[in-house]
Amino acid sequence: MFIDRTKIRIQGGHGGNGVTAFRREKFVPRGGPSGGDGGRGGDVWLEASESLNTLLHLRYNPEHIADRGRHGEGSKCSGHAGADIVVRVPIGTQVYDAESEELLKDFTEDGERWLAAKGGRGGFGNSHFATSTNRAPRYHQEGSEGEERELQLELKLLADVGLVGFPNAGKSTLISTISAAKPKIADYPFTTLEPHLGVVDMGEFRTFVVADIPGLIEGAHKGAGLGDRFLRHVERTKLLLHLVDVSSLSGRDAVSDYETINRELRAYDARLASRPQIVVATKIDALDEPERLESLKRQAAADRRPFFAISSATRQGVKELVGAMARMLDELDDSSEHEADEMRAAS
Repeated sequence: MFIDRTKIRIQGGHGGNGVTAFRREKFVPRGGPSGGDGGRGGDVWLEASESLNTLLHLRYNPEHIADRGRHGEGSKCSGHAGADIVVRVPIGTQVYDAESEELLKDFTEDGERWLAAKGGRGGFGNSHFATSTNRAPRYHQEGSEGEERELQLELKLLADVGLVGFPNAGKSTLISTISAAKPKIADYPFTTLEPHLGVVDMGEFRTFVVADIPGLIEGAHKGAGLGDRFLRHVERTKLLLHLVDVSSLSGRDAVSDYETINRELRAYDARLASRPQIVVATKIDALDEPERLESLKRQAAADRRPFFAISSATRQGVKELVGAMARMLDELDDSSEHEADEMRAAS
């Protein structure tokens, strides 16, 4: 099951209490205070792990409380510190404060760690309070409570290319053709109910990641169909692949579908709509009205977007499309590096 949003409650361990004790040894009169300090409570850490791709393990385990510190002992012995706990999350997880909705952390790299809740401080024993005028204090300090907070976790998949389009536009078939991903494929709408990632191998150790999200329909940004729940998974992509079914069997107008999806992207996030986009006419093996293909091609040209016509079933045009995606990603990487160099030079 793919879970991309959940709440958890975390709490640092309580600090151990100090202790009131006095030195009691033979032949040592008036030994004085010897109460040790309490140990600090354990911390709660969040850590990104590439071995996870869903928040399912946290949906059914929402509470994470670190170990408390041990109490101090006599002879000025301090208590043991509580053990830290580490909560693993997938790369791409964003952490929000559940009350204020403030973004606290965005995990983008494997092994990245963030201190989510500090453990409480251990209390001082009575030996800490001895002075020249108060040589036998009979009081100690209790440990403080650990931090407690409720967090909202949201997963945004990290991918280079995002596939968008109406249900049954051929997204799942394409990703299964160009990668090892095996999403469910059927001839009815909303076959894909959760995002899928596929790694495209270009050879010579060159790869890129493609994300397939459930199909969009008009009004998706308001929650229609599967709504905008999964659009967040293409927010981080560098390139959008807009698939449009031009087959006569669809009974739909290709240009209208193309414009509808772009309106939904703009309504969801204007930055997403302005992202580099390749327009792909799919299922051309079932095309018997060439004008459907030509009208979409003219619209893509008017929008100054690259256009490809493919058939995933027969692999017609697929190799050329994959090559174009790789070239555009290289160009986008080069331009982003150039911008970064200019910013560093300016600073």
